[in-house]
Amino acid sequence: MSTFHGYAAPAAGKPLEPYSFEARPLGPGDVEIAISHCGICHSDLHLLNDDWKMSQFPLVAGHEIIGTVAQVGSAVRGLTPGQRVGVGGQCGSCGTCEWCERGEENLCALQQPTCIPGPGGFADRIRVNARFALPIPEALPSRDAAPLLCAGITVYSPLREAGIGAHSRVGIIGVGGLGHLAVQFARAMGAEVTAFSTSPDKETEARALGAQRFIAAREPSALGAVRGSFDFLLSTVTADLPWLDYVATLRPRGTLCFVGIPPSPLMLPALPLIFGNKKVSGSNTGSPSDIREMLEVAARSGIRARTETFPLKDINTAIGRVARNEVRYRAVLEL
Repeated sequence: MSTFHGYAAPAAGKPLEPYSFEARPLGPGDVEIAISHCGICHSDLHLLNDDWKMSQFPLVAGHEIIGTVAQVGSAVRGLTPGQRVGVGGQCGSCGTCEWCERGEENLCALQQPTCIPGPGGFADRIRVNARFALPIPEALPSRDAAPLLCAGITVYSPLREAGIGAHSRVGIIGVGGLGHLAVQFARAMGAEVTAFSTSPDKETEARALGAQRFIAAREPSALGAVRGSFDFLLSTVTADLPWLDYVATLRPRGTLCFVGIPPSPLMLPALPLIFGNKKVSGSNTGSPSDIREMLEVAARSGIRARTETFPLKDINTAIGRVARNEVRYRAVLEL
């Protein structure tokens, strides 16, 4: 048996404490990773607080993992010790259902989340199914690549599925941990990109990230001025907004897609959707092949997460700053 070391929450809402645990046996299809970096996602905060009523304590969270291969199982091909790899929010699936056979493992009913029951990446090592350990392109620095394993694929996947290209007019709602990556990916795909934010001070940075237009969404007339403008709106925020007004900014056949989770249920009349053949959708993450493609696009296009790093021993400080929205835009732990 191997003993790994990390930080775990002993109970919901409690500060993380040093924690040692016995690793599960290394299976034939598994890989052991020596972790060098792990991003802190708002999803980790939800798990640590048991907001979704699915956490198991003590809980080692963390699902934006970068490290080097330490061991490989006897059946693993294509990964070798010393190779740099990343693991996102999913670390396994059944491998045999229709979705897995289509290469859409993220839709598998038996998919294995990285942190539930865990342990996740707030530790020195992790063992996962090798299919979910993706090589990291050399052009991507580890600290900036870590958030791509969750935040990056979360925004890339719906843009890719929607066929965004040079013909597309895209609006990104929110310029934060997800939104600052969404702006970059949409621009790299060739779209005309508009950033919406309730923080006017983010305009300069949004434009530097690739947005050609910035809309200060708190202004009462701001949304009315862009009615019928967008083919695709991607909402990255976790707030209740005037969603009917945003639907009105869509062109016919336009889509409002959610990757951020508003606290309240959506309340939308059907008529505006019917008259414009408009859609409201959601997207969770992406398959291993999607993540591999996303990493290559990021490497070629110079897409980087804006990060602030913390040593692992300062994990509670880092989590507190993420909870207070004091980090622009992603916090990353360094081991």
